[in-house]
Amino acid sequence: MSGPEENRWLASVRENPDKASEYAERWRRIEAEGNDIFGEARLADAMAPRGARILDAGCGTGRIGGYLHRAGHEVWGVDLDPTLIGVARADHPGPTWQVQNLAELSLVDGAGARIEFGLIISAGNVMGFLAGAERAASLRGIFAHLAPEGRAVIGFGSNWGWEFGDFVDESYAAGLELQSRYSTWELHPPNDDFFVGVFGRR
Repeated sequence: MSGPEENRWLASVRENPDKASEYAERWRRIEAEGNDIFGEARLADAMAPRGARILDAGCGTGRIGGYLHRAGHEVWGVDLDPTLIGVARADHPGPTWQVQNLAELSLVDGAGARIEFGLIISAGNVMGFLAGAERAASLRGIFAHLAPEGRAVIGFGSNWGWEFGDFVDESYAAGLELQSRYSTWELHPPNDDFFVGVFGRR
């Protein structure tokens, strides 16, 4: 499968061990300056009934999952970076935060049953960081955790080497069908620069 040989996030952390801490501080600074950092989270909130079970796939510092928890949802968040998960736990208590690579996604309850989510959100160009070998597995993992009538909303830019058409085709092969497509988290019409897709089970 095409795509980078190594997960781009892990490669950047190897080159700069302070990458995750610097990333977390950047978002804290952006919010402290009064900027809106919750556009993706507001869309997710509007797509789900109150009290929905939501997965933040590639949650980073927890900004999206934290917002959704405060809005009254049951939130789980996964990210492959333990430093970012530590920030999420410290800054946004309440959700269940776990260190996991999306390519190996497995969330189970106390009885060992797979947890299903009414909504799964993956924002922040998470798809663009995936290594080529992680792409199909990550999409299958998202599909496996999506409730029968659930939806997944996924967004990333065009500068990550994953053509939008190929992404849609690979999502379909993983069991996900594109229901609607936009170019922003505010639901502007599609363009070639940014992709926001709403998927359901096919």
